[in-house]
Amino acid sequence: MKFTHLHVHSHYSLLDGMAKIDGLVNKAKELGMDSLALTDHGVLYGAVEFFKKAKEAGIKPIIGVEFYVAPEGRHLKRANLDKTRWHLIVLAKNEKGYKNLIQLVTKAHLEGFYYKPRIDKELLKKHSEGLIGLSACLQGEVPRAIVRKDLKAAEQAALEYKKIFGTGNFYLEMMPHFKLKEQLEVNKALKQLSQKTKIPLVVTNDVHYVEKDDAKAQEILMCIQTNHTIEDEKRLRMNGNFSLRSPEEMAEAFKDTPEAIENTEKIAKRCNLELSLGKIELPRFPLPKKETADGYLKKLCQVGLKKRYQKVTPEIKERLAHELGVIKKTGFASYFLIVHDFIAWSKKSGIVVGPGRGSVAGSIVAYLLDITNIDPLKYDIIFERFLNPDRISMPDIDLDFADVRRDEVIEYVAQKYGRDNVAQIITFGTMKARAVIRDVGRALGYPYKHCDQLAKMIPTFFSLEKSLKSVPELIAMS
Repeated sequence: MKFTHLHVHSHYSLLDGMAKIDGLVNKAKELGMDSLALTDHGVLYGAVEFFKKAKEAGIKPIIGVEFYVAPEGRHLKRANLDKTRWHLIVLAKNEKGYKNLIQLVTKAHLEGFYYKPRIDKELLKKHSEGLIGLSACLQGEVPRAIVRKDLKAAEQAALEYKKIFGTGNFYLEMMPHFKLKEQLEVNKALKQLSQKTKIPLVVTNDVHYVEKDDAKAQEILMCIQTNHTIEDEKRLRMNGNFSLRSPEEMAEAFKDTPEAIENTEKIAKRCNLELSLGKIELPRFPLPKKETADGYLKKLCQVGLKKRYQKVTPEIKERLAHELGVIKKTGFASYFLIVHDFIAWSKKSGIVVGPGRGSVAGSIVAYLLDITNIDPLKYDIIFERFLNPDRISMPDIDLDFADVRRDEVIEYVAQKYGRDNVAQIITFGTMKARAVIRDVGRALGYPYKHCDQLAKMIPTFFSLEKSLKSVPELIAMS
């Protein structure tokens, strides 16, 4: 039995999905699946990790997003009125589709953000090429219209999405959450709507966790997200099995509509995105006439030798020649020139720049270019921790600028090298053991004093598992 999950959330759907990428990929392989989608809420945070790990496991990765669609346009952000959002699953068929996904996610955050990153149909029309759309869960526009008994509106919405994505690129999405009366009503209406509009059906499970037994933990996670307790009757619930179900289970649930199961495979076959990873693309550094990047870097280092050292010893010459040779071999001369350039501009502009930190302190080239103020020979710091010719990876130069003027440095780089070549990154905070105990305890309705007492028993940087094995007080209480 062939089946592909096309509506899947990982823990990158923050405080909403519980499944980790490894768990999803391993489970899909265990179930004999050869393809799997990832469709986190409004973001592509997990796309590259998922792509790489799925490929390694021999599973075709399908990259998508569950978008939030603003009914009255992404620019309207009126208090409370614009909190209503429709869900919509969008999958990339190819590179063009992936680039359109990136455009949609970016503009959802920069232009449409209001509680959540939002797009609208105007934006979707501009960036629909290379994409396949699914009508999503009960929070989708089409299902919502069905639930409120407005079948005309449901039909109009379905036909509009069909027009936006193009014939054959939009599907009506059914789910096997039969404990929900609304889901039964929606599935029945979608079958009728499909016959009337000729829009094909597809089956998904809105996966939020890997194993069926994870359902209780998912409920607690939702309580943490919404600041409710598990006993709260008004809390947001997920009634049903939202795990990565087997193909056989999904086929059994929809044995009366086998074409909807088959369509998951048809969609999977049409999604053939390949990401070019590990290819380094640096912006072009403006070199003087008749200069190469390696040659110009060497000249700047020669200037730096006279500035940094009163006497240039054979050891210094040998170290510099070695580093320049490695930099030439690895092709990172332009990177050093770019960093040198904006540091020189910063210092000239009176912006305080730190001395450099991390493995870059092992580079005499960085020292001669004023990127760092640490002489690696004086402190016997090896270069290979920073840039190793036998294990080539992008060198990481950690720099610090005065907080109050850091924006000026970023603006200078954007102006000189092109705004499309400059990006800022984020980091993800994970729930550590102490915080987990306090948050889960609150969701379960335990007194704060009790949870706080337990949390304080866990040593800093210890995992919960390690603490339960090595902390006597916790062992006694468990």
